[in-house]
Amino acid sequence: MQIDDVRRVLVIGSGTMGLQIGLQAATHGYDVVMYDVSQDALEAVPRRLRSHGEDQVAAGAIDAARLERALAGIRLTTDPASAAVEVDLVSESLPEDPALKGSVLGEFDELCPPRAVFTTNTSTLLPSMYAAATGRADRFAALHFHTPVWQSNVVDIMPHSGTSTETTELLLAFARRIGQIPIRLRKESSGYVFNAMYNAINHAAITLVANRVTSVEDADRAWMGIFKMPIGPFGMLDGVGLDTVWHITDYWATRTGDAQTRTNADFIKAYVDRGCSGTKSGEGFYRYPNPAWAASGFVEGDARA
Repeated sequence: MQIDDVRRVLVIGSGTMGLQIGLQAATHGYDVVMYDVSQDALEAVPRRLRSHGEDQVAAGAIDAARLERALAGIRLTTDPASAAVEVDLVSESLPEDPALKGSVLGEFDELCPPRAVFTTNTSTLLPSMYAAATGRADRFAALHFHTPVWQSNVVDIMPHSGTSTETTELLLAFARRIGQIPIRLRKESSGYVFNAMYNAINHAAITLVANRVTSVEDADRAWMGIFKMPIGPFGMLDGVGLDTVWHITDYWATRTGDAQTRTNADFIKAYVDRGCSGTKSGEGFYRYPNPAWAASGFVEGDARA
């Protein structure tokens, strides 16, 4: 299959990343199907898609007519068989559980056309962990996006040892077609490129607060004050989604048995259990839509508060 043969994209999972990937593909002319097992989750998707799209219009990235065409080209469904019809490329954004990802992709292997290329948007897992379970290991690789997709437009393309060269080349071309900068990995590596660096920062920041060394606000002030950044690690984590952060941290705490990673996972879980998942829930480490970190004078505030 050549890049011009790719017309329909199936996004599995309507969470933060799945939503953004679907919108990005749609605004670049692709038919998009978004599948989720939860009808309740899908009911919130049109509002969230429009909100993201209107932000892009306001920023001048796309015009209103292009947004309306994109929204009209996105179909939502909880029916796997319906979702798989005439699909050319699949993007999976499920929780960081290799068994779950492999199982769902294996189900879609039986439903999607044989030509379809499968991709995973995992943040830390390796595609080889569940390549066999997909049923089409040669047409499977990691295609990892960053949030927000339309601004942080770098995508990691990480094949496993069984990925065909044709699949890798197709994904490089697809990334460019949807306005992304493709980063091709030469071998599998957990965390890919940017996330390998970013995860180290997050681990250090969460450790400092979980161990009561400093506060969320002061950790962000330190980062923002030194690097002159408009947002700190905890503000960024709210954007990622604390449920996603917890899934990743919990997975690695279990896999490695590291005591500090377990402490960090439990620290994040306390927020998730209270319904504080970040920007999407209106509250995480900060309250939204007007978080303290965005207020004038935040960095210069009393560090002892």
